Amino acid sequence: MTGSTLAPFTADDYRARMQRAAQAASDAGLAGLLVAPGPDMVWLTGYAPPAATERLTLLVLTPGHEPVLVVPTLEAPDALKATGAPALAVRDWTDGKDPYAVTAALLDGSGRFGISDNAWAMHLLGLQKTLPGTSYASLTEALPMLRAVKDAAELELLAAAGAAADATFEEIRKLPFEGRRESQVGADLADLLRRFGHSQVDFTIVGSGPNGANPHHEMGNRVIRRGDMVVLDFGGLKDGYGSDTTRTVHVGEPTDEERRVHDIVREAQEAGFRAVRPGVACQEVDRAARAVITEAGYGEYFIHRTGHGIGVTTHEPPYMIEGEEQPLVPGMCFSVEPGIYLPGRFGVRIEDIVTVTGEGGRRLNDTTREMVIVD
Repeated sequence: MTGSTLAPFTADDYRARMQRAAQAASDAGLAGLLVAPGPDMVWLTGYAPPAATERLTLLVLTPGHEPVLVVPTLEAPDALKATGAPALAVRDWTDGKDPYAVTAALLDGSGRFGISDNAWAMHLLGLQKTLPGTSYASLTEALPMLRAVKDAAELELLAAAGAAADATFEEIRKLPFEGRRESQVGADLADLLRRFGHSQVDFTIVGSGPNGANPHHEMGNRVIRRGDMVVLDFGGLKDGYGSDTTRTVHVGEPTDEERRVHDIVREAQEAGFRAVRPGVACQEVDRAARAVITEAGYGEYFIHRTGHGIGVTTHEPPYMIEGEEQPLVPGMCFSVEPGIYLPGRFGVRIEDIVTVTGEGGRRLNDTTREMVIVD
């Protein structure tokens, strides 16, 4: 795998991100940030090194200093091809040398650093052994909002990913459901996401009948029957940015109860969306959606948070959940996805990605939230 080059971003964009991250670390009382391969590194530099490698690769960001990417010598040529490479120094190490000594030379030996959640324990322990006076905090703990506010180019990519997911739903609803296995419908969803430009499919949840009462039932061999409610939750990455949408369809005509439950979830989703505006705490989005479901008598059957952030990963901060007092800021993007799950019977979930604007919120998914009947 070679360095990732997301088209809308330049070396100056990555330079600004790294400077902002270093300043955020300083503001949080940290001596710097240590970023391992993964979404944070891609977002900060445009470089996506091999995921499965035991060789240390680490981006070192310290306030007032040039960013440094520590890489194995054999991967340095690819690192230098990354779009963000002109905004940093590449320091390579050869097999047989101590990569922790190379990294330690860049660090304050008594500092506290933020480090990627997905950093290998082997590498963290190696740094601690080399610099026993240092301490560390996970990036999610130390800087949970690092990637939360998107710029105009990121919003454009998220909107395009959302439109591709919408196109996928419009096509899947035309296909037959009755008599087919959940896994077959899931395969169709994955194929359609790729057809509409996704390079990575992260999940295709197809929960029919009683399986729909399990929010994370992905798909199985159950044969979909007439009379089933079917939860369709699907998404992935298009041009490096995520999609995630859920619609609940019905095979044939629904019962009055099924239609009523679907309407309650639709009203809850609308209430959650209307709660979105700058300065409002994340938990208020959850409260608004949850109140509708609770007042309708189904509160015990809404068993998850109302939403999660999305960007270069499909799940990231901020989270729309009770206790999250982080205020909403224009440019934040997250899901609003209330649901009702009746064990052994059926489930309903409706989900849009929403971005915060200067006055309120804007949906990045536009397919109908009314009950859709499929064959």
